[in-house]
Amino acid sequence: MTDPAPSLTLSRRSLLGTGMGTVALQGAVGGAQAQTAVAPPPAPASPAQEGQVAMVLQVNGGERHFTADIRTTLLDALREHLGITGSKKGCDQGQCGACTVHVDGRRVLGCLTLAATVQGRRITTIEGLARGDTLHPMQQAFLDHDAFQCGFCTPGQIMSAVAMVEEGHAQTEEQIREYMSGNLCRCAAYPNIVSAILDGKRKMIPIASKGA
Repeated sequence: MTDPAPSLTLSRRSLLGTGMGTVALQGAVGGAQAQTAVAPPPAPASPAQEGQVAMVLQVNGGERHFTADIRTTLLDALREHLGITGSKKGCDQGQCGACTVHVDGRRVLGCLTLAATVQGRRITTIEGLARGDTLHPMQQAFLDHDAFQCGFCTPGQIMSAVAMVEEGHAQTEEQIREYMSGNLCRCAAYPNIVSAILDGKRKMIPIASKGA
């Protein structure tokens, strides 16, 4: 015959101790939840903390303000921060010329130029060549000679062509091909590009003489 199961008896002291322990545990959990609920959200990081800096660029005759990482390229500043998308991102390695813009009248590759280094200098993009509804002579020449197909490289081609003419490096077809060699056309419209540059050059010279 087996012994009966031991009776489950609690003394008043142990019962009170258990109850107080439960209350204390619930209070601790509730306090933690309350602390979590009322804890203020972390303050947003300031631009300086995120590596952002304020920049000012003189683009197409206007002053443009924006905030960006100090490592931002001129091409990304134009396209991503200022919404000036005429300059194209092709290789992003300085090999195709699609991102060519003018800085103080000289052609540069936007993807290899830091925006911070050209603050205070005169920047011109393809959007800044025309005068109202009147296209720049080189822009018109590219249209007249069908000097493009897909058109992706065309802004960089035109910007390089304008600078090359102003540099005095468009005397012959051979010279044009040499000084335009940094601008690639995947559609291979090179013969028409050369013709357009020769035509655009003839129309640019009177304008330059008049301006002088």
